[in-house]
Amino acid sequence: MVAVAGRTSLGVAGLQAVDRFAIGASALALFSVVQLAVYAAAQVPMGMLLDRWGAKRLIIGGTIVMAAGQLVLGVVDTLPPTFIARAFIGLGDAAVLVSLLRLIPLWFRPRVVPVITQMTGILGQLGQIVSAVPFLAVLLSFGWTAAFGSLAMVGLLIALVAALTVRDRPPARPEGDDSNSGQGSASPSLAAPESAPGGLRSVLTTPGVWLGFFTHFVTLFPSNTFLFLWGVPFLTAGQGVSPARASAVLTIGTVAGIIAGPVMGELTARFPERRSWLVLGTVAASTVIWGAVLIPSTPRPFWLLALLGVVVTIGVVACTIGFDYARTFIPGPQLGTAIGVVNVGGYFASLVSILIVGVVLDAVRPSGEYVLGDFRLAFAALTPLLLIGMTGLLLARRASRARE
Repeated sequence: MVAVAGRTSLGVAGLQAVDRFAIGASALALFSVVQLAVYAAAQVPMGMLLDRWGAKRLIIGGTIVMAAGQLVLGVVDTLPPTFIARAFIGLGDAAVLVSLLRLIPLWFRPRVVPVITQMTGILGQLGQIVSAVPFLAVLLSFGWTAAFGSLAMVGLLIALVAALTVRDRPPARPEGDDSNSGQGSASPSLAAPESAPGGLRSVLTTPGVWLGFFTHFVTLFPSNTFLFLWGVPFLTAGQGVSPARASAVLTIGTVAGIIAGPVMGELTARFPERRSWLVLGTVAASTVIWGAVLIPSTPRPFWLLALLGVVVTIGVVACTIGFDYARTFIPGPQLGTAIGVVNVGGYFASLVSILIVGVVLDAVRPSGEYVLGDFRLAFAALTPLLLIGMTGLLLARRASRARE
């Protein structure tokens, strides 16, 4: 929750950041791009460190680094240290999620791992509500420094809780026993062979890892583009809704995700051979709703914007299927590395998409006084990225089935 709140806080504070730093849309997008670039670049190294050091150390260290970044972000008002702060947030964030996903198969039975993974992801999305409601309230009432300083203090508290409570594996399981982590959700035929060679090369030559990569790619970047930076400006400046109603859109989406998460996790566990259909269905539904919102040239009714918030969060839910592919195609000792590779997919696509939107907005409206037409054009420019992700997904799906 703390990590997600840190990721999405700048999206809520985007217009305030423009005023505080006297910047345009491209520079604002760079704030998120720097964070996401560091986050994506650190995924594979963090995965390899995770396989070597264990989850507890990375969770504690990552949370402390994130808190330091939020604290710096809260007190500076010039660009260079701001970019450093965002890089710290991205680096700390990179250590957290892969560590959580590594803990789950060590503590839970294989049959329930997809459900627990979904619950971990979607309960983490409560951090989106933290940024949309209490963080925004503090920002509007007490200012920039108080808002980001409060995130830093909460992060340090969570680091302390992790230090006192987290254990890398159940006490009865000996060190090095990762027997659960390489098992399929419900089908032994999907498990990676125990004799699979180790190392990053083995991970990168496994089609199932690339299926997870492009699953994460195609489901997550529309959601992150909306949640990380451009959602609240689009709703307030483009659709003309109040900040309170924009927060309501994010909150409705999060609640829908909490409901959908266990359902998608259970379907993933029951029908592992059909996981890709869940992904394709999610992408199709998201494309339809985005089209219904963006194609008309006039603001849309609140119910449709709320539905957009729902599909945005469902994309975050569906992206965790990519980690389930990593778990079922890669043996336990290499799982951290595989998770890192999968996680690169969605966040690399996200940093590209966020930057594209910022560049287009600056090109069509240098003054920063955005209107709906500007956002329609900027979001439409993301279509090639969607086509690249879908092509990669379908090719990796075919290769994975051939390998099976």
